[in-house]
Parts: sequence; C-alpha cells; structure tokens
Amino acid sequence: MPEKEKLILKPFNKIFFALLFFFASLLIVSSILLARTSIKTRETVLLVVSVITFLEFFVYKYFLSIDKEYSEIYADTGGFNIWGEFPIQLCNINMIFIPVAILTHSKPLMAFAFFVGPLGAFMAVAMPCRGFEKYSILLPRMIGFYSNHFMIIIESLALVTFGLYRPIYPDVPRVVIILFFVSLGVYLINMILRKTGLHPRANYFYNIETDGNPVLDMFWKWIPHPFLYQLPCIVVLAAYVFVIMTIHLFFVRMLH
Repeated sequence: MPEKEKLILKPFNKIFFALLFFFASLLIVSSILLARTSIKTRETVLLVVSVITFLEFFVYKYFLSIDKEYSEIYADTGGFNIWGEFPIQLCNINMIFIPVAILTHSKPLMAFAFFVGPLGAFMAVAMPCRGFEKYSILLPRMIGFYSNHFMIIIESLALVTFGLYRPIYPDVPRVVIILFFVSLGVYLINMILRKTGLHPRANYFYNIETDGNPVLDMFWKWIPHPFLYQLPCIVVLAAYVFVIMTIHLFFVRMLH
C-alpha cells in the first residue's frame, strides 16, 4: 500500500482509532496526574487547555480560508465564508461554555458541556461533512478539524474526571431546556445571516438544512420544516443524558 494511502483518515479506520486512543490517553493520564491536586489547580489546567483549544480553532479556520481544495469542494454553497465558520455549532459552542462554566462555577453549563459536548463532537468526527474524510491526516484542515473536535470531547469529559462537576438526575431537564433555547437562538442567527446576505446558506446547528446527515435526513422526513424537524433530537438527547447519568452513577457506586 502506498505511504499516502496509509495516512488517509475516514471514520473508524485505523488512523481514526489511533487518534481516539491518543486523546483518550491524554484524558486518562491527566486525570490521574491531577487527582491529588487542588480543585483550583484542576480548574486552572482545564481553563488554560480550553483557551488553547479556542485559539487553535481560529488557526484552523485560517488554514481553511486559504485551502483552495476546500473552496472547490463547497463551490455549490459559495466556498469558504467567514460568517459560517464561527464557533456556534453544537460541538464547538462548548469551547465557549466550558471556560465560562469554570470561571462562574455554573453547574447547568457544566452539565450541558459534559452531556452535549462529547455527543456533538463525536457525531462530527463519526459522520464528517464533505472535505473531512478520505483525505490525508497531514492536511492542515484535517489536523485542525479532528484535533479540535477530539479536544472538545476530552475537555467536556474532564469536567467530571477532574472532579469539577458531578452529574445528577435533575440535570436531565436542565440540559434539554438549555439546548432548546440555544438552538432557538442559533436559528435566529442563521435567519439574520441569510436575510442580510452575509451568508445565504448559514446553517449553524444544521437547524435549517440537514447537510446530508443521515440521522437528520430521517427527522426531516417526519417533520419537513426548518428548526421544527430537530424537535425529535430533544427526545433523543433526554434519553441519552438519562442513560449516561445512570452509567456514571453505576461506576461511581462500583468504585466506592
């Protein structure tokens, strides 16, 4: 097999699992090393890492803006548009929520980041958009996309493994309510960007168009209307949060 083909990344191939193992190891090792440090130290470490990830996001977007191949791939939607690249997707919005949650000690925001961050980011890498699969991992856009999303996953999980947040069942409705109002706010942003012409195809949270996502395509068949078609996601999220909550409590009891 040519060397270049060995570096091709697509969902659940060897390189994908190697990245998953690498970032999971970072989370495990850092959690063990920081286990006996003060809460303040753990908060500071996670805050610094979150800020670095946030800055790396904009470096990644810069390289995306000069990526001619990326603009060709998305020529049908106008190519790269800075108004469609802000960190307000379901996954990367947590780059904002996590540091704010740490600084304000907001448990609802921590709950949102812990439950929604890994889910949104993992969906992104497991079902990547055009231009982010079947390409070499050495491409700047591939490095940026996957490192950013995997960091969001481990930072969100670190809220619990660092002992900064302890999930409780009342968090289930809180997370659902926050997601609904955040989604509504993002939908309004999409409409403003489209109406003003700043980005005629603005689709943050994919709440106007499915962009080919198979799960969202199924929901669209049920409810063929922008924003409303994602209402089943609320039910799925509530079930997902409840299951994760139950699994977490099971392991907590086992360890004690």
